[in-house]
Amino acid sequence: MKLAAIDIGSNAARLLISEASPKSNGEMDFIKVNLVRVPLRLGFDVFSTGAISESKAAELLNTVKAYKLLLEVYGVKYLKACATSAMRDASNGPELMKQVKQETGIDIQIITGEEEASFIYENHVAEHMATTQSYLYIDVGGGSTELTFFSKNKLVFKTSVNIGTIRLLQRQVTEAHWQLMKDTLKQQLKGYGPVTAIGSGGNINKIFSLSKRKEGKPLSLETLKDYYKEFSSFSVEERIHLYNLREDRADVIVPALQIYVNVMRWADATEIYVPKIGLADGLIQALYAEISGNLP
Repeated sequence: MKLAAIDIGSNAARLLISEASPKSNGEMDFIKVNLVRVPLRLGFDVFSTGAISESKAAELLNTVKAYKLLLEVYGVKYLKACATSAMRDASNGPELMKQVKQETGIDIQIITGEEEASFIYENHVAEHMATTQSYLYIDVGGGSTELTFFSKNKLVFKTSVNIGTIRLLQRQVTEAHWQLMKDTLKQQLKGYGPVTAIGSGGNINKIFSLSKRKEGKPLSLETLKDYYKEFSSFSVEERIHLYNLREDRADVIVPALQIYVNVMRWADATEIYVPKIGLADGLIQALYAEISGNLP
């Protein structure tokens, strides 16, 4: 059975198509069939003008139309589609989502930051780790960072902070934003002992790939600090050629590292695991949970 998720983010739009296949122990395995990413960069419009421009709206509509064709080709029956920080902040977001539904039939829900954090948590990565430890999910996007913390397999808190890579590039993150994130982490994590971080998002995935670490091995906080210093010393153009990065990755990777480093410092986390999961993966899991009760 094929399932799909569409994630309209502040930096890029993603279509994930997965095959749900039961394992011998009865658990469901979700095998990635295809992942398509289009760098729409809606956040650059929204975080500077408060709305999505006509040209960006047209690009978004064409992207969803293309995704619809792919869904038909792959024979996908079940779909869950969401939009995050940029669309939340866009004054014309609901109107644009209505137009997309009228022209494509695809209903894209604008979700809150807390809902976004919940969907990311749907991946349940930490369930396969030590049940006696504490884990902090850190999902860094273009418009916001979602933080989900749980200890001994129990969810302790989840929150969304309007600190994202595109907001940082546009100098829209104030000292007050950073202080709120720091205070929240210090307060919520107090008394829980050592914390291990779990990172998601395209930037941390790229850092992990560049590090040449073996799958399943964590990155240290010191490694992230080193990458931050290294990348910061080059221009965007230089990063593109030196590290073989796309332009829409080369500019946001430095602010992303700044966020991961700060969160890990304030959480007293010395290591971060990078299981290559994200919102779209969580949407697939949530979609399966929704439909499984109705399956024959």
